[in-house]
Amino acid sequence: MKQPLAYVHPDAKVAGNVVIEPFVSIDHDVVIGEGTRIGSGVTILPGVRIGKNCNIFPGAVIGAVPQDLKFQGEYSTVEIGDNNVIREFVTINRGTTAKGKTKVGNNCLIMAYVHIAHDCFVGNNVILVNSTQLAGEVCIDDWAIIGGMSAIHQFVRIGSHVMISGGSLVRKDVPPYIKAGREPLSYVGINSIGLRRRKFNNEKIREVQDIYRYIYQKGLNTAQAVEIIEAEMAATPERDEVLLFVKDSKRGIIRGYFPD
Repeated sequence: MKQPLAYVHPDAKVAGNVVIEPFVSIDHDVVIGEGTRIGSGVTILPGVRIGKNCNIFPGAVIGAVPQDLKFQGEYSTVEIGDNNVIREFVTINRGTTAKGKTKVGNNCLIMAYVHIAHDCFVGNNVILVNSTQLAGEVCIDDWAIIGGMSAIHQFVRIGSHVMISGGSLVRKDVPPYIKAGREPLSYVGINSIGLRRRKFNNEKIREVQDIYRYIYQKGLNTAQAVEIIEAEMAATPERDEVLLFVKDSKRGIIRGYFPD
């Protein structure tokens, strides 16, 4: 359903039951799936793919060219999955030659004034609270929650099931299953409440706690902790996910919290 005051390029592929409110602009080379709603004043630029049953609130701009001086006009896209809520004045930029796309998964809540820069990857069931700012090539894994007004440095990775305090400056990678807060950003415990909500049992939560005791609470460096975990703890999906994350970290993981 298109309002007469909206503009939809004739080459855009928009499902028949998409709701398009007044003053929307949808450019060429855009695909929008069934059941999606596009709020008043939204701008969707070339190269955008939006899935089914998304709700995009007024003022959002999706698919603008990257804010990257290396960008030379190369073809790139924004890919947004199904069942996402994108609130007022969110901006999501296209990719560059680095990855070719910026991607948002399914079932995400992206609150007002969030910025997702070029070549970012946002997984499934992620919550980005108001005014969170993602620099280029940030990766946020499934079920992560980022508190409002947080700033994520370029190339940072945030693991699955992580919760980060509002107003955080995230300069290093944040491994899975933990809570992070304070300045500089530090490990402050396991995200046990979030894990219970997602049906992790007590045994699994204790296992995750044991892993992070080696990493953060026994006075070991990261390499020593990884070696002991591999030697002394049985292989499980959770153990292996943490170890792989730590080994693959390009920026290094956040520090532990040591009170004065």
